[in-house]
Amino acid sequence: MKQDGIRFHHPIAFWTGCLLVLLGVLAHGPMFWMGRYTQWQMVGMPMTTDMWIGMAMIPVGLALSGWGLLPQRAAARSPSPGFEAARFFHVADGVALNRAHWTLVMVLVVALAVDVMKPATLGFVLPGMTREYGISPGHAGWLPLVALTGTTVGSVLWGRLADIFGRRAAILLSALMFMGTAICGAMPSFGWNLAMCFLMGLSAGGLLPIAFTLMAETVPAMHRGWLLVLLGGLGTSAGYLLASGAAAVLEPLFSWRILWLLGLPTGALILLLNRWVPESPRFLAHHGMTDQAHAVLARFSGNHPERGDAAHPAAPVINEQHAISSLAGLLRGRHACVTWGLLVCGVAWGLTSFGFVLWLPLNLVAMGVDASATSALLARSALIAVPGMLPAIWLYHHWSTIRSLTLFIALTGLSLIAFAAIAWLEMNSMTATTIATVALLVSSSGLIAMLIPYATEIYPVHSRGTGSGAIAAGSKFGGILGAALGVAGLFEHLALAATLLALPLLASIMLLVRHGPETRGQTLEAIQRQLVHDAAG
Repeated sequence: MKQDGIRFHHPIAFWTGCLLVLLGVLAHGPMFWMGRYTQWQMVGMPMTTDMWIGMAMIPVGLALSGWGLLPQRAAARSPSPGFEAARFFHVADGVALNRAHWTLVMVLVVALAVDVMKPATLGFVLPGMTREYGISPGHAGWLPLVALTGTTVGSVLWGRLADIFGRRAAILLSALMFMGTAICGAMPSFGWNLAMCFLMGLSAGGLLPIAFTLMAETVPAMHRGWLLVLLGGLGTSAGYLLASGAAAVLEPLFSWRILWLLGLPTGALILLLNRWVPESPRFLAHHGMTDQAHAVLARFSGNHPERGDAAHPAAPVINEQHAISSLAGLLRGRHACVTWGLLVCGVAWGLTSFGFVLWLPLNLVAMGVDASATSALLARSALIAVPGMLPAIWLYHHWSTIRSLTLFIALTGLSLIAFAAIAWLEMNSMTATTIATVALLVSSSGLIAMLIPYATEIYPVHSRGTGSGAIAAGSKFGGILGAALGVAGLFEHLALAATLLALPLLASIMLLVRHGPETRGQTLEAIQRQLVHDAAG
């Protein structure tokens, strides 16, 4: 298999592995179809021999496909004399957006929508799952906690794999895991659902940072910022719409189980789109595959002349030399302060979104707001938050990336402080509550829309997947911590919780304002030179 300048180790092994995963999932179909006689309830049904065989085929298929995806770069590991001292090749950073770029954007939007759809279905499956298994809501609460843990681990794991084996290989293998974890919809017990839900989170957790990494390393520098933020906004919105739409249309017909089984066709869709998913030219160049890198660039640069002219300026030259190659390395040295700032911000965002906001309806009712009015308020605020993304995109592209990020961090912190003031002063003002709610949802949505894109821009090519994956994991770890603190009762105290959450946001602002590089309009290599210069200074 050779597509977009990179050869995989064994294409037959890859597609054979895909077939094994497909057959392994389909082996669970007869048991699910038998559920049509019991309103699709499978609780207590014994696992059939076909299901056990299918479960065994899936990991074998994943391993085989993973081996088949390994790039053939052994020859590239023996570069010509002096090649390791400096890797030079041209990247199409100075060209206009063309059909190849827009095709990549659309494919990655689809991939992100599928990625977001998987965890977004959790809220829709819980009611039906709770009724079928006869478990308490507290017991069912283990499901989102296990899923969030899986996404946290997956963000770090897949980010690292993307730095070792390639962005494209990681995306395709993640999509294959989507297909495999679809069997969660045919499991006859809650314990099996928990295990499969963890694996689902593991597969879903890594696709987001990898997609951003591939986008950042492929699109022109002058368009990189707003395209990254737009990718996150469109992919997230589409994912939630797909999840809610599937729940509204399919769940009444086939129960909550169909929402898990949709992992098979949605994962297969990403695999079918693989011909439009290139390998990152920067990844190829870093591993010595300059011919393959130029083949990708020829497609995305419109075959512009190498040296450029007045009409077609030459793209900048890559010359990245870094010793940092692990997550621990990013927490030390010149990336340390900005990494800690982004990690603290991500954790604080997770605490706010999966803790404070989830408990907000109960707190508003406790403050005297009518329950129906509370639901309407949150619905209107969420609706307003969607177009509220447009200012974030405009500021990130036209003003400043680091200032826009810190501005939305500050607005999120101020919104929390506003809630603390409302609670401390016992203000029964619907107007003040509405303003604070809208401000919190809009600012926190803009914050997360910028956080991962910014992380993909500031790390060197061989650690970009690891770094962006770690920041994504931080936001999900904040969600786990938020769920735990919610159980402990912290968010029942609105003023105290809001005040405590504002503090780490303030700390992240201090770190990022001082150490965060400006990335707007700069090539990824220029950003690294800026970090080197700042560290030396």
